[in-house]
Amino acid sequence: MTSIYDESGRHIPCTIIEAGPCVVAQVKNEESDGYEAIQLAFDDRKEKTSTKPLVGHYKKAGATPKRKAVEFRNSTLEKSIGDTVTIEDVFNEGDIVHAVGISKGKGFQGVVKRHGFTGAGEKTHGQKHTLRAPGSIGAASYPAKVIKGMKMAGQTGNDRVKIRNLNVVKMFPERNLLLIKGAVPGHKGSYIIIEKNN
Repeated sequence: MTSIYDESGRHIPCTIIEAGPCVVAQVKNEESDGYEAIQLAFDDRKEKTSTKPLVGHYKKAGATPKRKAVEFRNSTLEKSIGDTVTIEDVFNEGDIVHAVGISKGKGFQGVVKRHGFTGAGEKTHGQKHTLRAPGSIGAASYPAKVIKGMKMAGQTGNDRVKIRNLNVVKMFPERNLLLIKGAVPGHKGSYIIIEKNN
């Protein structure tokens, strides 16, 4: 992340996102596919490390193989297969967007880190080795089981996350960079889907 100052001197934390150029790899329509969508592909990859079906798919668009391809349904973008899409074609400064990505994986975590439990009281008052323990999790003889959805220890992060209503603060069209107010899911260098809020 980084930060900028606006005209009034307000400090705004931002995330820099490289959002293009993207290639239109496929255009789907109601007749042949049953729905309308446009597939955008980003980030070149070597042909020798790509599968033959992938190479053939991008050859139809006259492009080299890409690492990431995403479909956007009900898109208002008037582009045909093989066209290049830049940030100027889609976004404007001040737009409201949604960011979709895979959150940072944090491994197997206990209830204090995963759900914000406070543990079994303080260090004193007789408790022993249960400071970060979850406490009671079940009912009595009925229903005699742990209820589904109980907050317990487990895998944390590494989930698909959608952060809504982020603001496009600034654009750098010559480098296809977007400055988006706030944080987006994922680690540095991960792929993010930016959806425009219509």
